[in-house]
This record gives sequence, C-alpha cells and structure tokens, in this order.
Amino acid sequence: MRNTFTALALLVASPALATGLQIEVAGEANGTITIDLLDDVAPNHVAQIAALAEAGAYDGVVFHRVIDGFMAQTGDVEYGTLEGGDMRRAGSGSSDKPDLKEEFSDVPFERGVVGMARSKSVDSANSQFFIMLAPKPHLDGAYTVVGKVTDGMDVVDAIKLGLGGNGAVIGQPDVMTSVKVID
Repeated sequence: MRNTFTALALLVASPALATGLQIEVAGEANGTITIDLLDDVAPNHVAQIAALAEAGAYDGVVFHRVIDGFMAQTGDVEYGTLEGGDMRRAGSGSSDKPDLKEEFSDVPFERGVVGMARSKSVDSANSQFFIMLAPKPHLDGAYTVVGKVTDGMDVVDAIKLGLGGNGAVIGQPDVMTSVKVID
C-alpha cells in the first residue's frame, strides 16, 4: 500500500506533460496545424519540443526543407529564422539544449506523423522536426516519432515545396509565426 501511495504522490507531484502544439503558419500556406504530442512514446523529445515552444524559440522559424510526397521539415531555431537567422545554413542548426538519445518506437511513419530530424547519429535530435506528407516505412524504427497532426493537414499540404533531391526551399519559405503548447 505504501508503494502505491508513493507512486500516486509522485505522479500527482510531477509536472504536467504537454499534450499538443498549435502552429500558426504563414506564406504560401496560411492557417493552423494542430499536433497531438505522444509523450507516452517519446517523453524526452516531447518535453524538449514543449520547452522550446513555451520559450517562443519556434516563433518565426521557417520550413526550410520540403520534399513533395515525403515531408516538410522545420525547427532550426539557430539558423532557420527570417529575422536574425542565416538561411544559407538553415537546417544545420539546433537549440542551446542538449541533443537527445533516440526514443524509437513501433509507431509507423504515415501521413501526418511528426518525427524528429537528426544527423547520422541516432542520438543527435535536438529541435528540428518534420511532418510526413506520405507514408515512408523505411523511416520506421529509425527516427523518433513525437506526434501526429490532428487538424490542419490541408495547411501542411500547402507549404511551399523545395527543389531538388534535398528539398531546399528557394526564395521566401513558409514560416511558423507562432507555436504554442496546448492541453
């Protein structure tokens, strides 16, 4: 009984985990994307994304890499901002928070799934994330899933596409004007 009480007390005393993000997008795409965060699947990644959103770090960050039939990538809080950023380096930056150890799961990379971007090291995810435009099973179990779009896939579909194999957006990219944590 004591262990049950202790576990319950710790649960009640723990900070509430984020349950979602609301992203306002402007550019070729205009509107709101709502994401259900999967803190039961990737608690450390979700906590980091929520902390960055609460600090306003994602506000003004662009979608720097968008590949038709694949995904739309954003979240470079270091270089990926229109004001004060370096768009030539967008996609190579991170945040002042530490890189995260992978939290791979059996959640498949289907349309609308949100995953963490990383370098070749599986433990290098930091602030960047991508939204799937189509299913890509080759990513399953190789990248951390952090959420799923529950509303606004029409906005995701309208995000300005990049060019070439790497999907770099040329000219004026679409931007996340506001990213808020929601319950």
